[in-house]
Amino acid sequence: MSYLRKIEYEIVLKDSFWIIRNCPKCGRKTHYINTKMFRVNANGNKLDIWLIYQCLECKHTLNLAIYERRKVSSIPKEEYQCFLDNDEQLAETYGKNMQLFRTNKADIDFDKLHYDFVKLHETVESSEPGERIVITIKNPHQLKIPLEKQIAMILGLSRTQVKSLLEKEEIELQRELPQAVSFSISPCLFPMAIGRS
Repeated sequence: MSYLRKIEYEIVLKDSFWIIRNCPKCGRKTHYINTKMFRVNANGNKLDIWLIYQCLECKHTLNLAIYERRKVSSIPKEEYQCFLDNDEQLAETYGKNMQLFRTNKADIDFDKLHYDFVKLHETVESSEPGERIVITIKNPHQLKIPLEKQIAMILGLSRTQVKSLLEKEEIELQRELPQAVSFSISPCLFPMAIGRS
């Protein structure tokens, strides 16, 4: 009996995005990193909340707006307390939030990404003749990682090998979106993909 094996991975960020920008103190472009601290400013019943980034070299700070001119009542109490407590986990969550960086027009240095491919689950089902492995790689943070690099890292191949196999259609691309990519391969060509965890 033929089978279709479906394996799903997710790209998981190890730490917050790094920002690259002109530092007024250094007088040139430098990297800014997440301090894992928030700035909370109350003006009457309105709140401004920022995630604080700082220059890696001179410690000059940059505030990324999370909430601006928001009523205190519109922010969940648990989250608001976490802002006041400088909760590191919440700061990490916001430090990986692509929309926050877009809204603040902050340039992420994609060369400084630290990430892993984590296997989520695997299923096997019977199929039409011709055994296949379908691999899906979820990209929830919409990281700018080239397609060939993603596939190469999962299969343990070089990017050149992957490019060649894509051209020969031995790796068949099924879907390519910012949030996920799917491709299929033959298990006889890539037995290492079956056992990878």
